[in-house]
Amino acid sequence: MTSSVNVPYFPDPPEDYSRAYIAEVTRAFSLFAGQVGNPGQGRNTFTVFTNLQQNDYALEEGTIYRQGNVVYITVKDTSSPAGVTATASTGVVTVVIS
Repeated sequence: MTSSVNVPYFPDPPEDYSRAYIAEVTRAFSLFAGQVGNPGQGRNTFTVFTNLQQNDYALEEGTIYRQGNVVYITVKDTSSPAGVTATASTGVVTVVIS
């Protein structure tokens, strides 16, 4: 697996540590942490999801979850709690067999 994250340059330490050196290392590490924390774009030909949550409780938008054998994606301001069903009927149907 390859990564698209470019590791920033971490300078070699000087003989005597200085404030400027520590600032440079901190800046490089902050850049690296920002790159790793940004998921960026992705394209996969094969993905396996294990142990998916079975409802959208406390998931951020865009997170996948499953209900039964169906996979869903969370959408902002839309709830999809597990185990909620509804049935409705209108009118009467009469079946006559002759």
